[in-house]
Amino acid sequence: MSLELKIRKDFGGFVLDLELSAGQETLALLGGSGCGKSMTLRCIAGVVTPDEGYIILNGRTLFDSKKRINLPPQKRLVGLLFQNYALFPNMTVEQNITAGIRGKFSRDEKRRQCREIMEKFYLTPLAAHRPAQLSGGQQQRVALARILISQPEILLLDEPFSALDSYLRWELEQELMRVLQDFPGTSILVSHNRDEVYRISDRVAVILDGRVDCCAPKQELFSTPPTYQSALLTGCKNFSRVRRLDERHVEALDWGATLTCSLPLDETVCYIGLRPHFAHLTDGPGENVVPCRVLQVIDNLTDIIVILATPGGDSGHSQLYLRFKRADWQPYADAQTVSLRLDPSSLLPLHAGAIPLEGAE
Repeated sequence: MSLELKIRKDFGGFVLDLELSAGQETLALLGGSGCGKSMTLRCIAGVVTPDEGYIILNGRTLFDSKKRINLPPQKRLVGLLFQNYALFPNMTVEQNITAGIRGKFSRDEKRRQCREIMEKFYLTPLAAHRPAQLSGGQQQRVALARILISQPEILLLDEPFSALDSYLRWELEQELMRVLQDFPGTSILVSHNRDEVYRISDRVAVILDGRVDCCAPKQELFSTPPTYQSALLTGCKNFSRVRRLDERHVEALDWGATLTCSLPLDETVCYIGLRPHFAHLTDGPGENVVPCRVLQVIDNLTDIIVILATPGGDSGHSQLYLRFKRADWQPYADAQTVSLRLDPSSLLPLHAGAIPLEGAE
């Protein structure tokens, strides 16, 4: 099972220009709103036609601008789960699911297939209900059942939990993960929620302004993101421009400190990153110890958030946003200054990617 995609679509003020490949796995497209994630799914499904390029699914050409091939959506064997589920409001649950069956089957056979998948998704008691009578979670199960009964070769999931209340998300996420584990083909998940992406996907492609910023197995991407944008989207909040001194040392320009890094620093490194929970409070001098001034302390639900000014300044990227366990912060609760130890292994060397640091949010 495989997907090969290289497409370009000019929307006037925005250009989608992507090259991706996926096997029998769940590939997540992670990025902010308007970066082209959902549009990529629509191109694969045939809802939107690219200007040029190709889309090949399991050896079948779905689209090829040079060969003038553009299969209609119903012939692509693609299952697309829309954000709003796109159920037929005038049909019952059973009728909605039956509408997804491809091929010529007798009425009894269609009924058998529908009853079988309704039982699998715990929808049998709701067979006569219409979408307006269902909860958001029930609607999602109906939409998934309708997709799977069509026997697609690829599943496309467009922000599958965006229409759900937070208390429903965990349960439905577990259900979706079971569906994906049993699905024999490729799955592509679109999301801007990094926790959701980490739990569900096998690999992650970071999408930025219609292009792939980087693509890697999820563990690799979250532990050692290669670019500023990938670090930002995977939860890093502290960045500094750097001047490389040698293979292990940089001058952190925004933090006013010279730092040692465990990861090698090549000639293209432009920034250093630090995740909010990777700094340690210390009372003595030493390697990578940075004196800071306390700007703000925020009592969070599960920990303490602290905003610090570094020797580089007290605004913009010179500030550090950090999180500490309550017990670790308690001895410094009344302090106006603290010293931080930045473990060399916790510092992330980053390349420029597509967005300069000054333009980041």
